[in-house]
Amino acid sequence: MKKSGILLLALVVAFACYALCFRQDATTPIPQDATAPEIALVSPKGKTLKLSSLRGKMVLVDFWASWCGPCRKESPNVVEAYQKYSQKDFKNGKGFEVFSVSLDRDQEAWKQAILADHLNWKYHVLDVQGLAAANYQVATIPNAFLLDGNGVIVASGAQLRGLNLHITLDKLLK
Repeated sequence: MKKSGILLLALVVAFACYALCFRQDATTPIPQDATAPEIALVSPKGKTLKLSSLRGKMVLVDFWASWCGPCRKESPNVVEAYQKYSQKDFKNGKGFEVFSVSLDRDQEAWKQAILADHLNWKYHVLDVQGLAAANYQVATIPNAFLLDGNGVIVASGAQLRGLNLHITLDKLLK
């Protein structure tokens, strides 16, 4: 491939990553106090994991991808929250779990990012076709939804990024 072809390809890939991470969409997000749609997707080990299996816990449904820079920058914050809150009791949930939904197409890149970012929880799934993202009306990543023990959305979006994730979880503790 000629240098100009490689440069053009790199430019197209960079633009696609930017567009998927930062685009704005006019779709209405799922409202808080709505029951979260079910997610049943495949784990890195090939097992189907269901979001509903985590009922009774506070659950962060975290949409991300290995190629998304802002997602990877948010990973240490999610890891810290998982370590801090996984054994805590909440007003409407016992314990805290993360259900990671990756929008990757490359399974190896996804698996490597899980290891590299120390995403040590059990619930990682791959949304290759984007069905879960569509059900949650995810227009940009990173994006997240916090579910109470009944599977009801209690927070989403910016409320769950950076320090706001910890502030939101602290407010929901018993």
